[in-house]
Amino acid sequence: MQILWGERGEEITSIGADVNRATEPPMPQQRKPNDLSRSLIALDMDTTLIAVVELSLSSWLVAGIIPGVERQPLKKLKTDENALLALLHRWRDEAVRAGHKIARIAVAFEAGRDGFWLARWLRAREIEAHVIHASSIAVSREHRRAKTDRLDTELLKRAFVGWLRGERDHCKTASIPGLREEDAKRPSRERESLVGEQSRLVNRMKATLIRLGIRGFNPKLRHAEQRLETLRTPEGEPIPPNTLGELKRDMQRRRFICDQIRSIEQERLERLERTPDTKPHAMVRLLARVTGIGIETADLLVHELLLRNMRDRRAVARYGGLTGSPDRSGGTNREKGMARSGNARVRRGMIQLAWRFLLFQKDSALAQWYRRRTEHAPKARKTMIVALARKLLIALWRLVREGVVPEGVTMRPA
Repeated sequence: MQILWGERGEEITSIGADVNRATEPPMPQQRKPNDLSRSLIALDMDTTLIAVVELSLSSWLVAGIIPGVERQPLKKLKTDENALLALLHRWRDEAVRAGHKIARIAVAFEAGRDGFWLARWLRAREIEAHVIHASSIAVSREHRRAKTDRLDTELLKRAFVGWLRGERDHCKTASIPGLREEDAKRPSRERESLVGEQSRLVNRMKATLIRLGIRGFNPKLRHAEQRLETLRTPEGEPIPPNTLGELKRDMQRRRFICDQIRSIEQERLERLERTPDTKPHAMVRLLARVTGIGIETADLLVHELLLRNMRDRRAVARYGGLTGSPDRSGGTNREKGMARSGNARVRRGMIQLAWRFLLFQKDSALAQWYRRRTEHAPKARKTMIVALARKLLIALWRLVREGVVPEGVTMRPA
């Protein structure tokens, strides 16, 4: 039987089928994956149709480079994927008429609100589609620079052509997840949103009561709504009727949100029980064996980061948003804090986990390293907790990838 534990060490449920034991011999080292900073396919400009799309809510602006055609067309379309496909085919026919047989159609657009559905749709129709990180495209540093969709497509096209040529650092593309991969992230993200909404409701109720001079009342208690009628202000007056109605509605909303959070957590446990041996669930169960890590944190780390095919430990730390941002130029040498360019959810979760790790894993090598560095420098604790979170994230990545248990870390029984 496999026991799953909560964030504070309490037992949640028991699940059959053991996960891969952490004491098993390490997996063989795999070849480092491509970091998507350049194309590994040789570019032949005479047989490749290149197009970039500037996506917006109301329209799409498509710019292309057509072999054998001197002009570089720019076409504004409605937000219709079929119209985009028809345009690409029309440009391909133009290239054929100009004497160039098109063997490859490469399309790129920036990552944004539309996500990855268009890339998946194009790939299903044998169109090579890439999603570019917008922050990786170099722009003019002028204080007041012109910015239009036409200029944005020119920058995007220039960066994409350099990427297709195999030159590094023109831009960086994102790994395009499948629909199931994206869907697997939803429970954790929805729960995070609901917890934030619950905290806002509680803070608003407390602020409303304090505005009336009522302190020490906990609106999260089970019978708090019934006790509102008995509360009195310092003047001896009951809560005014409009304020009382507002508080009752907020309490009802909070109760509904709590039910939704419990439903998400229960459904997650049921999925773990139904398919315990799938790769994501096996990773979650393995991480949940580490004392101090619960199902919620394990699920967050697995689906947001650990399932990704990372190149090395530096890529793991960088994607987790736990690397620094140095400012070194000439005689200037300073640190500007965390880069904040990675996954914000992973960053927040790992910093919280790092503080919790110090409580549950006091004898581990990482906790001892942190105490040595901060024993005589209490002001450095907040800075060093980020370093601890980075080291801990890399250690957990090695645990699920190679089966290497971090030194001194206690594991719950399988």
